[in-house]
Amino acid sequence: MSKKSTQELIHELVAYSCDQASCEYSSGDARIDMVSQMVDTCLKMIKEGHDTGQIKLATYTLKEIRYAYQVFNRYIGIRKVSIYGSARTPEEHPDYIAAAEFGRLMAEVDWMAITGAGDGIMKAGHEGPQRDASFGLAIRLPFETTANAIIEGDPKLINFRYFFTRKLMFMTHSDAVVGCPGGFGTQDELFEALTLVQTGKSNIIPIVMIAGEGNDYWANWAKHVHADLLGNEMISEEDESLFHVAESPQDAVDHILQFYKVYHSSRYVRSDYIIRVNNKLTDASIDRLNDSFGDIIREGKITQSDALKNEKDHLHLPRIIVPHTKRSYGRLRQLIDMVNTCDTV
Repeated sequence: MSKKSTQELIHELVAYSCDQASCEYSSGDARIDMVSQMVDTCLKMIKEGHDTGQIKLATYTLKEIRYAYQVFNRYIGIRKVSIYGSARTPEEHPDYIAAAEFGRLMAEVDWMAITGAGDGIMKAGHEGPQRDASFGLAIRLPFETTANAIIEGDPKLINFRYFFTRKLMFMTHSDAVVGCPGGFGTQDELFEALTLVQTGKSNIIPIVMIAGEGNDYWANWAKHVHADLLGNEMISEEDESLFHVAESPQDAVDHILQFYKVYHSSRYVRSDYIIRVNNKLTDASIDRLNDSFGDIIREGKITQSDALKNEKDHLHLPRIIVPHTKRSYGRLRQLIDMVNTCDTV
């Protein structure tokens, strides 16, 4: 009898554990293979002599991600908006009032809010939708040890040790991102969102900035981006399409809802960018897309179809097939914007 490899033994252990826990899985389930790879990777950290600190970081990272996914998976199918901003903003400040108003308006159209768990803009982000429609992603900081009164004690309050796992949860569960005025942390979160969308490492989603009445924070920020980043050719002209500086909370809401007027969601299937739409576009609309976006088409043309073979999600929705070059995601955002203005059948 041949000796089993470590990988085979791990695979059997994972499958046995799933059986003992009465997990639902089928033969050839890719999840079993991937969990087996995770176990194998962890074992290699001992074999390769990684120190305690490195193994501790990997351990807590995996635990944080698993728990956060468990919480968010209870709310699959509900649109969510992440709200960034300063923890120092007082409740009487126009920025706070604008953030709370934005959250309230989004809750009225059945969106949930994801923000930090502290005070300032984070509390304002919870005040609008209130506890039932809010997630609080808390970060352990020496000077910020408790959650705000709205989200404290809620099962949707998640505590993070690391900023990078927290930011991962913001982005992977957001259908839109809204930035309110803030400091280094707000800028970090906002630029990460822009970078991920610009490079195709995240789904294209609306990224919107709002401020209180009379505050030029984002207008000045946009001038800096235009003059210094675009002006020095550090970004492309179409990259400015990746964000919108809103004139008011209602304008921010309108911009986000317009993004999902016809567009539903998207993914890559092999090398094609597949856009799921709420309604099929007219043939004239498809011709309009081809005439306008030939510069980002790899070969052939933009076409329409039903769900593709092997797709499993939203099978009832029509598809727009874009043979995308996987470059110029600002142009791809512009394509989505045009889809939302197209005539449908």
